[in-house]
Amino acid sequence: MPTPTTPPDPWHALRAHTAARIALGRAGSSLPTGEWLRFAVAHALARDAVHAPLDAEALADALAREGLHRVALVHSAAGDRATYLRRPDLGRCLGDGAEAALSALARANGKGDAARLPATPEQGSGATSADGAAAGIGVAVMIGDGLSARAAQDHALPLLLALRPRLETQGLPIDAVVIARQARVALGDAVGAALGASAVLVLIGERPGLSSPDSLGAYLTWAPAIGRSDAERNCVSNIRPEGLPFDAAAARIAWLMAAARRLGATGVALKDESTPATLQAPAAPAAIATPAAPAAIATPASAPDAQAQQKALLGAAGAHPGQSTP
Repeated sequence: MPTPTTPPDPWHALRAHTAARIALGRAGSSLPTGEWLRFAVAHALARDAVHAPLDAEALADALAREGLHRVALVHSAAGDRATYLRRPDLGRCLGDGAEAALSALARANGKGDAARLPATPEQGSGATSADGAAAGIGVAVMIGDGLSARAAQDHALPLLLALRPRLETQGLPIDAVVIARQARVALGDAVGAALGASAVLVLIGERPGLSSPDSLGAYLTWAPAIGRSDAERNCVSNIRPEGLPFDAAAARIAWLMAAARRLGATGVALKDESTPATLQAPAAPAAIATPAAPAAIATPASAPDAQAQQKALLGAAGAHPGQSTP
């Protein structure tokens, strides 16, 4: 007796073009078992992304191997993950010892001591040393775990390697990198202000979705100061191999950085008027030597691919919504 077959779903071909949950089908009034299990796996991956810790030391070592040696490790005022999730405000403030670490980083950068943090944007962005001289740096990068440490762990370094030559060509080298645990986006304002940076670029894990547990966001703020609002930043989001590729994201960020320097502002004041031509890798000006290409090393191994995890977990018995992955 021939085995009955399920008629082909005419919508199924669309799934090859998107990771969105479409053409799921149905079994009676519910989802087919396979789709329900895939949903359970995606939900577990998203939960794991929120709670997984950032290995800041390993990330700092990887940065150093690529020549980014001026790195400081700091912590927000949220003492642990549970507090971080309950108190977003604490994730925007520097924790104990952070100001001392940033001051040491500023001195190591050869720019003098970082002074007090400005209380409001109107007080200015640059710190001053004891003798009143400017004591800041150009571009500071803060890498934060945010709501997906996996995104920061896997994608921050490849993005910086794609971005660094573009910024150096523009005369905007990355002067300092800060790795922050339990960080929110606005923590970059305190970091940038403490360093007296002209601009701060925050690379942070975004809130996971059911098809994107490792999405990295890049937030650019010119003249960072405590009290800046989200309207004063520009954002490039969904940076990951399955989303916005690293080269494309680096081109967009470099364009925004150059435009911010000309305008002296970011956020709603800075409109993205880039074109495909302006996003091409720029040639170095005659007065500036073309920067040497960074030494090629293996990109840090990424976490197991989500689809591979799904296939493995779908074969396990007893899967249920919210089950944590191994």
